[in-house]
Amino acid sequence: MQSKGLIKFFAILFALVCIYQLSFTFVANKVKSDAKAFAGNDVAKEAKYLDSIGREKVFSLGFTDYTYNEVKDKQINKGLDLEGGINVILQISVKDILVGLSNESQDPVFNKALADATTNIKGNQTYLDAFFEAFDAASQGKVKLASPDVFFNKNLDGEIDLKMNDEQVKAVIRRKVNESVLSAFEVLRKRIDKFGVTQPNIQQLGETGRILVELPGAKDVDRIKKLLQSTAQLEFWETHKFEEVAPYLGQLNEALKATEVKVEVKENTQTGIDSLLTDSSKDSLANTKGNNPLFDKMLSYGGGPVLGYFAPKDTAAINGYLNRDSSKALLSPELRFARFVWGKPTTIDNEKKEKVDAVELYALKSDGRSGKPAISGGVVVDARDTFDQFGKPAVSMQMNGKGAKDWEELTGKAFTQKSSIAIVLDNVVYSAPGVSSGPISGGNSEISGNFTIDETKDLANVLRAGKLPAKADIVQSDVVGPSLGQEAIDNGMLSFLIGMALVVLWMILYYGKSGVYANISLLVNILFIFGILASLGAVLTLPGIAGIVLTIGMAVDANVIIFERAKEELDSGKSLEEAVNYSFTWKGAMSSIFDANITTALTALILLVFGTGPIKGFATTLLIGIGTSLFTSIFITRLFLDWSIRKNHNLTFSTPMTHNWFKNLNIDFLSKKKIAYAISGVLVIVSLVSLFFVNGLNQGVDFVGGRTFQIRFDKEVVASEVSSTLTKSFGTNVEAKTFGSGNQLKITTKYKVNEESEGVDQEVNRKLYDGLKSYFPSTSYENFVTNYDGKEIGILQASKVGPTIAEDIKTNSYWAVLGSLLVVFLYLLISFRKWQFSLGAVGAVFHDVIIVLGVYSLFWKFLPFNMEIDQAFIAAILTVIGYSLNDTVIVFDRVREFLGTHEEGTFNQVVNKALNTTISRTINTSLTTLIVLFAIFILGGETIRGFVFAILVGILVGTYSSLFIATPIMADTVNKQEERKRALKKE
Repeated sequence: MQSKGLIKFFAILFALVCIYQLSFTFVANKVKSDAKAFAGNDVAKEAKYLDSIGREKVFSLGFTDYTYNEVKDKQINKGLDLEGGINVILQISVKDILVGLSNESQDPVFNKALADATTNIKGNQTYLDAFFEAFDAASQGKVKLASPDVFFNKNLDGEIDLKMNDEQVKAVIRRKVNESVLSAFEVLRKRIDKFGVTQPNIQQLGETGRILVELPGAKDVDRIKKLLQSTAQLEFWETHKFEEVAPYLGQLNEALKATEVKVEVKENTQTGIDSLLTDSSKDSLANTKGNNPLFDKMLSYGGGPVLGYFAPKDTAAINGYLNRDSSKALLSPELRFARFVWGKPTTIDNEKKEKVDAVELYALKSDGRSGKPAISGGVVVDARDTFDQFGKPAVSMQMNGKGAKDWEELTGKAFTQKSSIAIVLDNVVYSAPGVSSGPISGGNSEISGNFTIDETKDLANVLRAGKLPAKADIVQSDVVGPSLGQEAIDNGMLSFLIGMALVVLWMILYYGKSGVYANISLLVNILFIFGILASLGAVLTLPGIAGIVLTIGMAVDANVIIFERAKEELDSGKSLEEAVNYSFTWKGAMSSIFDANITTALTALILLVFGTGPIKGFATTLLIGIGTSLFTSIFITRLFLDWSIRKNHNLTFSTPMTHNWFKNLNIDFLSKKKIAYAISGVLVIVSLVSLFFVNGLNQGVDFVGGRTFQIRFDKEVVASEVSSTLTKSFGTNVEAKTFGSGNQLKITTKYKVNEESEGVDQEVNRKLYDGLKSYFPSTSYENFVTNYDGKEIGILQASKVGPTIAEDIKTNSYWAVLGSLLVVFLYLLISFRKWQFSLGAVGAVFHDVIIVLGVYSLFWKFLPFNMEIDQAFIAAILTVIGYSLNDTVIVFDRVREFLGTHEEGTFNQVVNKALNTTISRTINTSLTTLIVLFAIFILGGETIRGFVFAILVGILVGTYSSLFIATPIMADTVNKQEERKRALKKE
């Protein structure tokens, strides 16, 4: 090998750089371990400790000292499935942005296009593209985007004029929408930076209007979702007094009696709103119960700006009453433009003096049809969390000059009229104080109410960061508890170590001393992989660990090909040095190695492009592993082999036990193609029948949308009983399956999956807790839903995928699989220069994919582990494609080599001979990978078991198809042409 000194220098330098990069990870983990020991189970204390030492020097290397913050930034980042935390994709409402840009246009074509875009949006299509498509269809060229009724308005003054055609307007609208999404991105980034989460990650996802937010280590899920989704639309409204609205409430109650179901009336001489205003009603509101649809739902009547107190579960019904046209017709002229808005949840005493949850109802005054508040939140320039005069948490605000002037006028008016000012954030009244000391000058104001300290910190944070330009909905989320993350690390590392140990043992057992050198290269390879991950700042996930473990199995492939070729050259009479030298040439083993690894890398690249989240982690580690495996196998192993030859060591490529294995084989593979075709035909037909007509596939929420929860109990439970209980609680079908051990369930529901507000997520969590409360008698709701270190029961993981995201994932998956097949077909066509080889390889891969899908279709109802079709399964399918091609390419490379030489015999005889000489390679490469995968399957944890099972089945089927499907297809399509060529050579 030329330039041995340069290779040694580069390898040593690369190894030192990797060790340097990894040292930061070890130091950061040590500091975190110390913090955890110091704080016990107190998460806040641990975070405070780490924050306090952020600028302290914790690591010295050479002449450079590093603070904890610097060390933390250089460590290998762990993904949510290993660290715990929350990962969400927020969809900024492009529809709201368009409505704003149009100045809330009432044009029927415009509004029809908005509605049609919402309904007809296709997978991977942006809402903006869907809107433009729908507008073109609805307008038929009669209404222009530059119309004064659409986008030619004061909001786009100077941007759009009447002379512009639709294409020109579309370009402007695209830019304005992108600016709004970027503005939302910056607002969210500011909020997250102030939240205090370690190593947050926020990214814009192309031009989809989606923003990815990852918060490793975050534990208070409800708080985070509220922080992210709050638009921070702050408003100050005048309020109507209770006595001003009471007559209307009485009329509404009387009107509702004619339409609502009547119940038995209790003895009472007073009814309606009059009874609520008498002393007797104050003593017992229950007297009015029985035939008052509105008042029967009222927990307590109000006073001042509060109209009444209602149970949270009844707010939807009350909204329905108030929004009816018949109800609005009862409004007096003074109340004609009133807005009925709910307050922040609180607790009150009921008739039995018990604390119950309640929500206040307010009526806000607007300035007419425009429905605008007296003052908007845009005037707020600063906000701070503080405490009010009673020592309760509050938020103080400072307004700009105009806001201060308007605030003085508004408070003066409220003081004179003895009314209140409602402080409304995102359509929720946080407080409605009166003004007792005259107009307030200076622009200082305060929001007080039923707050916790964390809530005031978050509220001040979002007000400082500014409001979002449009609503932000969580369309996909993944929440993982730290306890589950630690289990994933433990399972992943155990499978990693055992898989590596088994491969190391097999290589020594089969190849002897050369196997030892291959193992040393393998250890160097692992060092390089982790070093590169640290250098790139990549995120390590559980699928990423699986990718590394799979790389261990694949890393020895190149060495196996080299060693097998060296054995063949030794058997042909070459010396040890000549055999080794030839095996490292392009005609020796290099063409097979590069073709096989490039096809695998192409599928990994496609996975990287189309995958999301953890799947990208799998693709990243697989790609890195392919690169480092090639380097260590070709260069590091070669250094050891050359050194051993130079020292006259007794270098062997087998052991006495394995020396004669697979030698002198003479299997007539092609003669068995009819049997193979028949077997494969039956398997493919059975798979297709099951896929399309019998069982179908168990599509996960990634493909159909929904919510899933991984819940652990303190004892074993019956899944069917839990499913029945939760179905009653939710009022819709809820699926529960045993997930691993008998005390753990995976629960899936589509309840309100189309609704993405933060309140809906809390509602689902509450229903889940209420339905399972009997299984958790001593666990509070907060402990049930909140992530914390050491958590053993309750929600360990929660995922949500909205239907739009699900459609996009499904579309991406189809393109990923089809794209990988097309790319590989083209690569093999270029490499082998015969389409028959490409057809054979792609035909075999198609065969493998159908059978793997068929196995999942046939057995997902019976096997005791998760067999859902999700993003991880698509990653497995692409891995199968890559690996199957890897195996097929090795076989085809030998066939091509033998066809290009003067081997005696017919075409079929030459092909059979080529196949027989590759059996040892095929078995060894498949066996080492299967050993590792089996270790992951048994020890890697429940969350990854279905993913690994797909790869296991795929590799078994792929090994078979390389010999009995790919080669016969190639032979059947190229046979006559090659026979004629060989006949001409003989003449």
